[in-house]
Amino acid sequence: MEEQLKDKVARGVAWSMAEKIGSMLLMTVVRLLILNRLDPQIFGTFAIPSAVVAVAMVVADSGFSQNLIRRKDPTGSDYKAVFVFNMAVSTLLYLLLAALASFAARYYAMPDIARIAPVFLLLLPVSSLCSVQNAIFTRQFRFALLSKVNFLSSFASGLIAVVLATLGCGIWSLVAERLLAMAVRAVMLWRYSDWRPTGRFTAAPLREMAPFSMSLMATDLISTLYGKIPQFFFGRLYTASALGAFEQAVKIKDMPTTAAVQSVQSVTFPALARIKGEPVKFAEGYRQVVMIMAYVMFPALLGLSAVARDLFDALLAPKWKPTVPYFEVVCLSGLFYSISMISYNVLKIKSRGPLIVRLEIVKKLIMTAVFVVTIPRSIMAVVWGLVVISFCEMAVNFWATLRFSQLTVCRFLRTMLPVMLASAAMYVAVRFTAAAMPATHALLRVVAEIVVGGAVYLAISALFRLEAFRTVVELIKRETAR
Repeated sequence: MEEQLKDKVARGVAWSMAEKIGSMLLMTVVRLLILNRLDPQIFGTFAIPSAVVAVAMVVADSGFSQNLIRRKDPTGSDYKAVFVFNMAVSTLLYLLLAALASFAARYYAMPDIARIAPVFLLLLPVSSLCSVQNAIFTRQFRFALLSKVNFLSSFASGLIAVVLATLGCGIWSLVAERLLAMAVRAVMLWRYSDWRPTGRFTAAPLREMAPFSMSLMATDLISTLYGKIPQFFFGRLYTASALGAFEQAVKIKDMPTTAAVQSVQSVTFPALARIKGEPVKFAEGYRQVVMIMAYVMFPALLGLSAVARDLFDALLAPKWKPTVPYFEVVCLSGLFYSISMISYNVLKIKSRGPLIVRLEIVKKLIMTAVFVVTIPRSIMAVVWGLVVISFCEMAVNFWATLRFSQLTVCRFLRTMLPVMLASAAMYVAVRFTAAAMPATHALLRVVAEIVVGGAVYLAISALFRLEAFRTVVELIKRETAR
């Protein structure tokens, strides 16, 4: 049984990672094409409704779809109740936010917000259409199907967005990209799902699931809202172009970070939930997920920070140069985010909902203090503040898991230290390579820096036989031998 679960997790992570990497590469190409066709001001304007929709989606779901994944044996009535609730709340939110769009446009002095809101806000009911199907497929470990759906939806919407941007449609190309991706995803999930909202609706399952679901919603809502605070304030305090530069620095950093974290989270959450009653097995699974995530993400993010200037010179127009300093720093926040999210998964599995809410309050008090100090000063001050916030969030989440896991602080540090040292050595090697090469031919410099950094990292891993390196090699061998 243990080997079957391990195999399911390995295959699930492999499929999910393949889809995320494929989608990330696709979206990187799409992002570069769109960035070179649109001005930073357009992205700054689009950042405001995007932030509103991100917060509203959390409210629309209210934690019920996550609760369905966690639930031992959900019934048809459970699925129907969650579906009806999500659709009703998302529709009400759409009507409310569409009515407030003109006020937001005047407040931020961005008339385009009022023009795009009635269309863009359709993301809310469209996303609610497929939340139950997504939960069902996740419970069934059907990550190959989910991967294909996500990739195809990203491909279709990205292609349309590039065409619209090329034709001069401006901000509407960004609206189309987001809305079409969700619409295609919803259609495909309904096509492949056997579940339909049949039978009589009853609110009893909602009442039963509400305590934990509401705790999850409160946690995710606070987290999402605080994650969008810079956008809400920057749109008022600074220019739309400055907001656009900051927003894209964060988004470009998020592409590899989110891809890796979501692929691992989506698989390990149901897998770890199945062994939550076996303390030794659970602690070791927790440690190995953290180790592998760090082994992949630390060199990736430090490497991106190291090659940022040459990367932007090679791939983007000069109008995006102001983004480079933000990107170099914000990559550091991703180092802690990936570990923080894994610890948060452990808390969702092992703890009670009220504890998660209390921890979020502590983290948000820290974030509030950081934002109060940094937002009035400058955007760069906020970017460094995001690094501090990310580290504090990781520390709080991990410290809280010590109550529910046998993974100790010393064991955690012994696991992380070799990866951190190897990543630091790689970063130094990349910077030395950049300093040694002539300033011309930015693309050639990027290629050389990546090759040297990757070679140094793998050489150190093999020479010192790092546990993470051996584990990854073993997983690759096992999957290729199938």
